[in-house]
Amino acid sequence: MRREKIRVLILGAAGRDFHNFNMCFRDNPRYEVVAFTAGQLPNIANRIYPPELAGSLYPDGIPIYPESEMTELIRKLDIDLVVLSYSDLLYSEVMRLASKAMAEGASFMLVGPKDTMLECSKPVISVCAVRTGAGKSTVTRRVCDILVKRGLKPVVVRHPMPYGDLSKQVCMKFETYKDLDRYECTIEEREEFEPHIERGYTVFAGVDYEVVLREAEKHGDIIVWDGGNNDLPFFKPDLHIVVVDPLRPGHELSSYPGEINLRMADVVVVNKVVSANPKDLMTVRENVRRANPNAVLIEAASPPKVENPSLIRGKKVLVVEDGPTVTHGGLPYSIGYIAAIRYGAAEIVDPRPYAIGSIREAFEKYTHMSNVLPALGYGKSQLAEFIETIKRVPCDTVVSGTPIDLARLVKLDKPIVRVRYELQEIGEPTLEDVIADFLRKMHHG
Repeated sequence: MRREKIRVLILGAAGRDFHNFNMCFRDNPRYEVVAFTAGQLPNIANRIYPPELAGSLYPDGIPIYPESEMTELIRKLDIDLVVLSYSDLLYSEVMRLASKAMAEGASFMLVGPKDTMLECSKPVISVCAVRTGAGKSTVTRRVCDILVKRGLKPVVVRHPMPYGDLSKQVCMKFETYKDLDRYECTIEEREEFEPHIERGYTVFAGVDYEVVLREAEKHGDIIVWDGGNNDLPFFKPDLHIVVVDPLRPGHELSSYPGEINLRMADVVVVNKVVSANPKDLMTVRENVRRANPNAVLIEAASPPKVENPSLIRGKKVLVVEDGPTVTHGGLPYSIGYIAAIRYGAAEIVDPRPYAIGSIREAFEKYTHMSNVLPALGYGKSQLAEFIETIKRVPCDTVVSGTPIDLARLVKLDKPIVRVRYELQEIGEPTLEDVIADFLRKMHHG
């Protein structure tokens, strides 16, 4: 017998899950969202999606449980429908979740772009990827720089990272470093916001992206969607730029929703071409052409630069990398490790024997990591464990590949060398060519 209301469990990771709820379920009387689950990241479960965000149908809000309890929740809460609402998963992981849900009798659902993309009154350029760590941030910064050069004021809207008090994070505006402290940003949030603030760009993020969008529209000429992980944009793009990573060949056709991004792309940026194996680079080029033959193809690199290479050359170094890239992104290392090798480190110290608490647990979960330390700081306790782990590692220098200024967070008795990197297009066309053509068409259209 069909119920009056379909009982729903939304699988998430603090971001896409809330957006899907807001867009598809919040005021929909056909559904009763009984709970969310939280996966991928620590310290984001055991909260409540608050009543002021959940709407009139949910006066008590909606509980958020650990994803590890999914099958038990389906039984206990009598769930009819499980909705996958987070990103950066390989297809085998998607189907494993589907199989576990369906084995308990529930249906399994993916929500499409038509139901989740908001319409914007200003032009939207979106920057997304096929996997996290592909190099979206450098592309986003390059896009913004080009727009400013052409006399436009871009406003950056970042994919959500609401890991704190959700009721205080409905719509957040970042213009200064003080805003990062005011909203008690995690390391991951700082990694995404700091480089934009440093350039003088205004950044918006939050939980309710209808509210975020309407506020962002007031502050500039053009919206630049700065994607997270390999998720789809929350706003309908007028120009969709997607970054692929030849260090993970084949992932552009085997990740969710990465392949969707690739097939939707107007422009595909093949990043890291200098670091990639030629055979892997050829594989990625062929996959892109097969999946999306009409996309404009741009090749690029993001070479590392440091101000004081003498602090690396001949030294024992600890490499700190961007957290998501080397954890659920699956890369064994990133730009910090490449810089340490390029600038002649005598030894890259393995941090695993010195890791404590949740940092040690991250190494146990993501066994592909060895000679790099992920920059993890989801909450004060994990940040303290991250800092203590750094202090325990016997090294001469810390090489920081994370986009943030690590010295602002960590006070050490050893130098921190910050690795910077910006996008460099190789050959033609360039992003400047593509954006000039886009703006010309927008003007005449």
